[in-house]
Amino acid sequence: MLAEEEAFTFIETLLKPNCLNDVQALVFRQCWLGKTYQIIAEENGYDPDYIRVVGSRLWQLLSDTLDIKITKSNLQTALRQAFNKTPSISVNSLAQLPFPDGTVPLDSPLYIERPPIEHRAYAEIIKPAALLRLKAPSKMGKTSLMLRILAFARENTYHTVRLNLQQADNTLFSNLDRFLRWICANIAHQLNKEPRLDDYWDEELGSKVSCTAYLQGYILESLDNPLVLAIDEVNHLFEYGQIAQEFLPLLRFWHEEGNNIDIWQNLRLIIVHSTEIYIPLKFQQSPFNVGIPIQLSEFTLEQVQDLAALHSLSHLTDNQENEPLKNLMKMVGGHPYLIRLALYHLYQDKITMKQLLEEAPTPTGIYHHHLQNHLITLQKNTDLASAFAKVIKAQKPIQLETIIAYKLASMGLVKLQGKEVFSSCQLYSLYFSNFLVI
Repeated sequence: MLAEEEAFTFIETLLKPNCLNDVQALVFRQCWLGKTYQIIAEENGYDPDYIRVVGSRLWQLLSDTLDIKITKSNLQTALRQAFNKTPSISVNSLAQLPFPDGTVPLDSPLYIERPPIEHRAYAEIIKPAALLRLKAPSKMGKTSLMLRILAFARENTYHTVRLNLQQADNTLFSNLDRFLRWICANIAHQLNKEPRLDDYWDEELGSKVSCTAYLQGYILESLDNPLVLAIDEVNHLFEYGQIAQEFLPLLRFWHEEGNNIDIWQNLRLIIVHSTEIYIPLKFQQSPFNVGIPIQLSEFTLEQVQDLAALHSLSHLTDNQENEPLKNLMKMVGGHPYLIRLALYHLYQDKITMKQLLEEAPTPTGIYHHHLQNHLITLQKNTDLASAFAKVIKAQKPIQLETIIAYKLASMGLVKLQGKEVFSSCQLYSLYFSNFLVI
């Protein structure tokens, strides 16, 4: 099984020191997904004939490089055959497999796309006044996706700024004026501009109007291309209700100003959060009911197979019934981090799947530190611990108080099913049943 990212890395390696340009890369990736030249052109603002020419020349380049006939129709089959015959070029031969902690670097072949999420995000971010909302529990890959959207924007000569609200001092969340000045100062700093906050701040107009005037008059007016502003860990604001009730409607206002003032069409927003909003906001003021929602899903069995192949675990991917990988997914679902951690240890430590799964929910298993961090959080919040204990004991979907349910979901411990929740995976149920009062 050859994944799109693995195939792309394979041909990039073959073509070194040359590489595909942006349009060639676009055509390759989207043809790999089965899209027609017409659709590729329409979705990305190109002339269909131009895309056909790019595709024709690309297939000829690959045919000459691999010495086999490659066309749009046989692309996947031909490259899989070539890949299997060229093990020395496989990305699996990495001497130092990186430990799966944090975001997946932009140049990593271990990033697994979840079509059509990435291509939808790329298509939307280049639209005037775009607003993307990325939502998924902790360690599901939100930031990794956000980094790729920002990279795509930079490839299109956009300016980009990334803010992580968890990096803000707690004292900033007690004062709206200080918080908005922090936002503006960070934007200026990342764009290599002098802050000049006092030139636009007016106490009589208020901090929200001053912040808006700063973005329009100083930032957007001075840029030759659109600005993509990505705000990560927005759910951190939910713990500071007063600031959230002021700042979140301001994001909605900036987005909607694109309908009134042309310059605001050049601001593209990405809001990244791990749970549903649980603070009161008027419907017409919330940024969570406008723009494009993108919810990251768990990996499918096929995607887990692709990731296993990238780890040189042929004894798992060659199993016709996929029993080892299915057993892993019975334990941890398709959670990207939990899957990657398992594959890392299977490759690096040369342990068996049977041993890994037997030890997984125990203090000696590979998930010990991950589980212990969750346990510490639960022990510090007895309401969360008590609620999750009820979920485990019920062994079926149950209702919880809304905010409690959202907080457990943001940790990834439960999944939401309408108004009910249930344990995310067998790993959590087995481990926490030994530590919580069930």
